[in-house]
Amino acid sequence: MRVVAKFGGTSLGSGDRINRAADSIAAAVQQGHEVAVVASAMGNTTDELLDEINYDADSADRAEIVSMGERTSVRMLKGALAARGIEAVFLEPGSEDWPIITDEYGEVDVEETQKRAHALAGQLKDVVPVITGFLAEDHQGNVTTLGRGGSDTSAVMMGDYMDADEVVIVTDVEGVMTGDPRVVEGARNVGKISVDELRSLSFRGAEVVAPSALSYKTEDLGVRVVHYQHGDLLSGGTSIEGEFQNLIDLQEQPIACVTVAGRAIRNSPGILADLASAIADEDINIEANSSGMDSLTFYVDENDAEEAEALLHARIVDDETLSSVTVEDEIAVIRVTGGDPSQSALAHQVVEPLADAHIHLYDVITSATSVSVFVPWEDREQALSLVQDVF
Repeated sequence: MRVVAKFGGTSLGSGDRINRAADSIAAAVQQGHEVAVVASAMGNTTDELLDEINYDADSADRAEIVSMGERTSVRMLKGALAARGIEAVFLEPGSEDWPIITDEYGEVDVEETQKRAHALAGQLKDVVPVITGFLAEDHQGNVTTLGRGGSDTSAVMMGDYMDADEVVIVTDVEGVMTGDPRVVEGARNVGKISVDELRSLSFRGAEVVAPSALSYKTEDLGVRVVHYQHGDLLSGGTSIEGEFQNLIDLQEQPIACVTVAGRAIRNSPGILADLASAIADEDINIEANSSGMDSLTFYVDENDAEEAEALLHARIVDDETLSSVTVEDEIAVIRVTGGDPSQSALAHQVVEPLADAHIHLYDVITSATSVSVFVPWEDREQALSLVQDVF
């Protein structure tokens, strides 16, 4: 196998942990596997360096300063590998074989980076490259960075561009857990998870794999998360499956919105659950829902709208905080998944052309990685075309 192993700051946080990392790399190499390594800064070095920049440093100086954490890690890890008889070389911006290049806009120069990564892959039979994560280099030789989570991005990007079989993210958790073990009891490892699921969790605070890294995952590239104490790069942890795709989808059938109004409905615990249960108990699927300070809206298949209205009305007459229910039909929904990893940018990209065309928006509902817009059924084709033009 060809493996790219990324070691996070915690997994390199001490001399003992660096030795543990070197042992796992050496074991994989001795079994005949080709291994490239991406290393984060030891422990919290990057944050500590940033905290010490208490003056107005320009971006070039800041990049040089924060690069020192990764530069130290790769030297430490390369030395530990050499002590085990493993031929290794550390690579940092400025190295002859440095692979990750950014353009004048600070974005990855895909063509140049692919070319360099492919050349580096050709050396894996003879040497283990230990690459600084998070860092890049522009065409003028200046140090640049890949942003928060950049070491994960470095690793999955290199896995993709080096035609690796698998990227192994070595961190301080045993893969993806059912919940934060520091908060909930009985949290257990999830053996596998889709890239879409993990990307949504990552955008909402799960610090397992950076969302930017998952954009580089392909269907054929395995990505696995393991605990640094596991000691084996080739097994265990959580496998991340699939490939994240940018999709624009127009639902084929019209839907209806059923809206319940009430006094301070958002501040009334249990109302959402009660109303949603009333609909679900009759096997009516809720396509989406949204809320205002004094309203709750459920989107359902147009054929189910009258029944949903009757069910909700029965709850309204028994609840003094609820006032009335109304239905609007002939609504289309366009869902956009992916696009810019910045959610605010994605929402703006979708909504702006519709607003410019004066298409009425019933709702805009966002998730971590998608935007759904609800428009009049008669405007659906124009709306779809306008959104498609953006992407």
